[in-house]
Amino acid sequence: MGALGVTTEFTVRYHETDKMGIVHHANYFHWFEVGRVEFMRQSGFPYRPLEEAGVYLPVTEVTCKYQASALFDDRVQVHTWIASYNKLRLVFGYEVTRMSDGAKLVSGTTEHVFQKAETGQVIRLHKNHPDLHAIIMEKAGLDT
Repeated sequence: MGALGVTTEFTVRYHETDKMGIVHHANYFHWFEVGRVEFMRQSGFPYRPLEEAGVYLPVTEVTCKYQASALFDDRVQVHTWIASYNKLRLVFGYEVTRMSDGAKLVSGTTEHVFQKAETGQVIRLHKNHPDLHAIIMEKAGLDT
């Protein structure tokens, strides 16, 4: 787990569960997004200004390992960090835990590329947005 991560906490909502009160597996992907958006906000490169600057961050791959079930009304936390970055691809890591007992529920990753909004062309961030590249390098704990 990345040391420079952000933790987001919330309560499992009823609509996220099935008839048995267990969180549906697809909802963890929504939770990854909640964690990622908050990580980016707190790290100084929130989605809105990024997109206003003409840069999109589409998902190219997702992994998810299920270890235990979250239940309706559980308090959970999503810990999000930068797992890797190579100027072209950015990978976020996630770990979802239940707060009452610390049980690890799910771990996973999302891989993203940086893309010009108007053309869809994949770009190397350090050449096009060096300020954003520097923030990511810092948050990933990498040397410039």
